[in-house]
Amino acid sequence: MKFYYLNVMNNKAKKRFALIDVYNTANTTEQLHNFVIDWTKLYNYLKDRWECEKVFFYAGIEIGDSNTEEEYKSLEKLGYEMRTKATMSYKRKDKTISILCSNCGQENTKSISMGYDKKSNCDSELTVDALELVQPETELLIFTGDEDFTYLIKKLVEKGVSIRLVSSRARPSPSAPRRFSYRLKQMLDTKEIDLIEINSWKERIKKVIGTST
Repeated sequence: MKFYYLNVMNNKAKKRFALIDVYNTANTTEQLHNFVIDWTKLYNYLKDRWECEKVFFYAGIEIGDSNTEEEYKSLEKLGYEMRTKATMSYKRKDKTISILCSNCGQENTKSISMGYDKKSNCDSELTVDALELVQPETELLIFTGDEDFTYLIKKLVEKGVSIRLVSSRARPSPSAPRRFSYRLKQMLDTKEIDLIEINSWKERIKKVIGTST
């Protein structure tokens, strides 16, 4: 952890902001590193240790989900700049399978419902906020590994903004689908942007079972 501490101290002149793609970030920590983020701990860490002037929170919320609504209200009181949208349900395309009758040998088709996906896309809000924050000596901590932000990040770099992605390039297994954008990985490899492996913050930001945010 010393490396990041020194890096923070050496960049005091920069104005630093954090923008959190909540869905992508939560999935990264839960599915790749087996921990749930305590959003209060994360906010305090970004404000105290990283000296972020503002921390933006982009997330969806289901209509009628009073528990999440109350949680988000408390996060807003804490100091987060909240950007929320109603979560919408999208029907997955049904799957058609062929079934061979063991009695007559005739092939029949059957349609299987694949259920629904729930999605709330706050990409436009994050993009607008990031562009509005552009000024000399700006540094953005963007919490995402989403391919959709590649073009935004390229433009920010062209404008002289220092970018640190907070995410993970880890994969649960070599055959598992890649969660971190290949094009963002290319930008990391060419040193256009930096990466903070979110798992390195685990002990500082993880939620402890039995405690509330």
